[in-house]
Amino acid sequence: MKISALLVTLASVAAFAQETAAEQQQGGIASFLPLILLFVVMWLFFIRPKNKEMKQMEEMRKALKKGDKIITTAGIIGVVTNIDETSTTVTVRTGSTTLIDFEKAAIIRVINAPEAKPVEKKDEEKK
Repeated sequence: MKISALLVTLASVAAFAQETAAEQQQGGIASFLPLILLFVVMWLFFIRPKNKEMKQMEEMRKALKKGDKIITTAGIIGVVTNIDETSTTVTVRTGSTTLIDFEKAAIIRVINAPEAKPVEKKDEEKK
């Protein structure tokens, strides 16, 4: 809903700017100013955040390791049991004996990666 409102507002601003530019009989870059402004706003609100999100997803997929609990694009929750780096496939255990192979691109999120801090907790329990 917010995106459509933004697009309508930008379109009306661009139309208004074009009308005023036509009335003032300006030429050159002034006639392209509304289009340039529209492209800059689109880049700031749509293209840049999407590129940042794609980089974060790629980093998450590269950091996958055995034992990570993941969720796939199909909504399947499981634990990574094997990662084949040559063919970019991941084997996921969904039940006690069910193993399914997925492409790394099908993994949306790591639910809870094993933490490295339990070692510190064991030291505290001994005291």
